[in-house]
Amino acid sequence: MSNKREFKITKASGGAAFSVRVVTRASRTELAGVQEDGILKVRLTESPDDGAANRQLIEFIAQTLGISPNKVEIVAGENSRDKLLSIDEIAPEILEEKLMTLTDFPEE
Repeated sequence: MSNKREFKITKASGGAAFSVRVVTRASRTELAGVQEDGILKVRLTESPDDGAANRQLIEFIAQTLGISPNKVEIVAGENSRDKLLSIDEIAPEILEEKLMTLTDFPEE
């Protein structure tokens, strides 16, 4: 039996959506784990001021997934640390596969 946590990825209009919890003002930008509730934790170096952290999140997720930043959108939680991201033109199962290969780290 695997102890690996599962992502909560849903089908969205034209792609897939998933939740992230953002930690700002971190020492480095990185994927920081999958929480028990299936939410991906992301550390960002930017502060939330003037949307800098949101811009960095979009750029980082796009770079991490190897897609264009214009395919990543924050659809909920723009002013919160908990956000819902939509990724255009990707099936939920493909997104989950990519994220699982990128987040192979110990549980928190």
